[in-house]
Amino acid sequence: MTHRDRAPSIRGYLLNRTLLFSAIGFMVLLLVCRQAYYASVRDNAEEVARAVAESTFNAMYLVMSQGWTRQQLEQFIQQLSRPEHDVSGLGVNLYRGSKVSERFGVIEQPPLDAQMRQTMKSGETREITEGDQQRFLYPLQAREVCLGCHTNAQVGDNLGLIEVRQDLGRQFDTATRNLFAYLLLLSPLPALFGFWAVRKVSLKVNNSVEELSNGIARVDSLQDLNQLSHHRQELGFREINHIFTQVETLAERLRSIAVDKDLLEFEIRLLEKFVITSEVVRDWREYVNLLMLDINQVIQIYTMFSIFKVDDEIFDLEIFWLHPPTPQTKAMMEQAVLKRLKDNDSFTLPGEVVIHHNSVQSEGEMALAPEEIELQTKSLLVETPKIGGIVGIGVHADIVKDSTKVLVLESILSTLLNVVGSVKAIYKYTRDLEYYATRDPLTNLYNQRMFWELLDYELDRCQRHGYQVALMLIDLDNFKAINDGYGHATGDTLLRQLSLSMQSALNTGDILARYGGDEFVVVLPETTQEETEQASERLLHCLQSFVLETDNNESIRVTGSIGVGTFPDHADNRKDLFMFVDNLMYRAKSQGKNRISLPHQDDVAEIFNDLNQKMLLVNNAIEERSIIPVFQPIQPLEEGIPAVEVLSRLRLPNQELMSAGEFIEIAESMGKVHLLDYIVMEKAFAMVQECGYTGLLFINLSPRAVLVRDFLQTLHGLTVKYNMVPERIVFEITERDTVKNIALLENFVRSLKESGYLLAIDDFGSGFSSFHYLKYLPIDFVKIEGEFIANMANDPRDLAFVTSITELAKKLKLKTVAEFVETEEVLELVKQSGIDYAQGYHIGRPQPHLPGS
Repeated sequence: MTHRDRAPSIRGYLLNRTLLFSAIGFMVLLLVCRQAYYASVRDNAEEVARAVAESTFNAMYLVMSQGWTRQQLEQFIQQLSRPEHDVSGLGVNLYRGSKVSERFGVIEQPPLDAQMRQTMKSGETREITEGDQQRFLYPLQAREVCLGCHTNAQVGDNLGLIEVRQDLGRQFDTATRNLFAYLLLLSPLPALFGFWAVRKVSLKVNNSVEELSNGIARVDSLQDLNQLSHHRQELGFREINHIFTQVETLAERLRSIAVDKDLLEFEIRLLEKFVITSEVVRDWREYVNLLMLDINQVIQIYTMFSIFKVDDEIFDLEIFWLHPPTPQTKAMMEQAVLKRLKDNDSFTLPGEVVIHHNSVQSEGEMALAPEEIELQTKSLLVETPKIGGIVGIGVHADIVKDSTKVLVLESILSTLLNVVGSVKAIYKYTRDLEYYATRDPLTNLYNQRMFWELLDYELDRCQRHGYQVALMLIDLDNFKAINDGYGHATGDTLLRQLSLSMQSALNTGDILARYGGDEFVVVLPETTQEETEQASERLLHCLQSFVLETDNNESIRVTGSIGVGTFPDHADNRKDLFMFVDNLMYRAKSQGKNRISLPHQDDVAEIFNDLNQKMLLVNNAIEERSIIPVFQPIQPLEEGIPAVEVLSRLRLPNQELMSAGEFIEIAESMGKVHLLDYIVMEKAFAMVQECGYTGLLFINLSPRAVLVRDFLQTLHGLTVKYNMVPERIVFEITERDTVKNIALLENFVRSLKESGYLLAIDDFGSGFSSFHYLKYLPIDFVKIEGEFIANMANDPRDLAFVTSITELAKKLKLKTVAEFVETEEVLELVKQSGIDYAQGYHIGRPQPHLPGS
């Protein structure tokens, strides 16, 4: 039983209190009446005592005036003092004063107490009450007639004292018994009157409470709150009427803050459907149609619309109708929506608005009057990606007047906006991410990563179907002079336009990709030797005929060197094929540039002989330890520790230096790239120790080091030997295809991290694996892909990518490094983006010595 079930009823409560108060009243009345009677008896006793005393005095005066002898007088006084003269507890005693004793002698009498002496002295009567005993002291004062006998006294002298004693106990006991008996006889009357009053009050209260309860019981929804006051009646009591008034006030407040249960359940069910999946992204119009049907089960709506900013001048407006609208209704709705857009700062109308109408149900026709088109809208501007969006719902007028339904509508609109806006944003962002993960951001051609995947795919098809695949490598001649003479912006423009020209020179199905910098690769599937030569001739002619007109009316021309190879004629795997073509391209350059180097019968042996020579060169460099480190500065843009990146150079017999790009792949194919890493690290550590450099060292780490068992042990030995602090060494991990097992790489990297070394992702943003590394590896630095940095001043998309990567790194509390910073303009943009470090030729070129040495 709950506490509420144990609570008393109003009737029981009133009955209990009536009996209790009747008993208390009976006792109080008995006490009050008894005290009043006692006071009356005492007052009456005082009057009786006074009368008895005065009568006694007068009797004595009368006796004395009649000439009684002294003996007769004394007998009279003794007779007054006897007990038989005590009536109803009343006794009279006469005491002789000092004046009388002096004149007539001392008689035997009780001694006077203090109160008697005080009365004799003051000459005033006194009443004394001691419990049920009451005394009255009456002084006998001499009169003129008394002086005849009492010759020694004067008028007013006290001759004696009359004491009147009364015992009131018997009267009090009798009065108490009688009073209790009478009150006991009358006691049922208050109880009866109380029961009658309780019954009348409880009946009326119960009726009032029942009426109030019935009114509340009729409330099953927020709509019923409106009817609560309509059923109100006079409840009979001011207090209960006040309570009902408070209930009505509470109902009014509930209507303004509460949500109908059905509406809330509907909204919850609707929210369960707001889950973005690939199907929702793909078929979002059908998704909105189904949502509209669900909403109509609870709230009557006739239209929904959404609008998105496609670009700065184009808006995409989708209007969904419950039933097909009439042409006039359709036109009025378009005008209403466009008017709202003009009032919204997020949409810079006028602009081109592409409008699409969709009907959820095909049957019926919807015709609305102008006053019926009421739109409740919520709007939001999504900044990243830059898509503006408004979602609206057309509802009937009575719904607009219901604040609760309007609240639910606004909630639905806000959620719809976020869902539909997110669907659009995810669709665009995913499309852009997928696009730029496979495309070069400057030329929109396939990037290096996608080139290798497509080449693998075509070589696999070639082996299965038995046809040839041709590979061409195109390197522009003297392109650095164009960048230096006309600026990187002009160089970027040339690369973009040249890419379009080369694409137009190829056949459908041919693959053109930007390999990096000013290098391009072409894959020709299912081709013959003759078709390959024709394609290379078209590309050479395209390069020779290409002209870029600058703003200063200057004409820039460019040429290129092309190397060509065929699979499986010239190599049986992709790397050998690429090195074969790469060697032919360098042969074309050595022969004067601006030409095609086609393979001849003796070229295969000669080129692979050259490769063998390069392998021998790399092997000798390892044995002779002729690999030397060079250092490129990495500048902190605000507060930070200075840093350098350690790069490798191979010293040739003629004392020239070969860049890492020319021998790293050969070393990797030989399985000896980790030996190069050991040599470079040891020489770099020795130079750091020698010159006392205190900055960070960024060292490129090939993922093949994961497969070398003694790499960590060797690294630890080198750091101990040269007193290197692991926290100053940053290993750069580059996205490559050498590690297929991410778990193996993760364990290796975590071992480095546990030893105190720092980690960086190089060329971040060049592919999906970079994000994968960021998620699973304990990274400290993010080196942003240099292509994005170099072009961020000319292409807003590159700037957006750099900004997004920087914000992502900041949220993950990672430091960022911008590569390819080659102009002051790019450096300023890098600083504005909030990047922590800058690296590039504008900051400093690689040098054989450390800064400050």
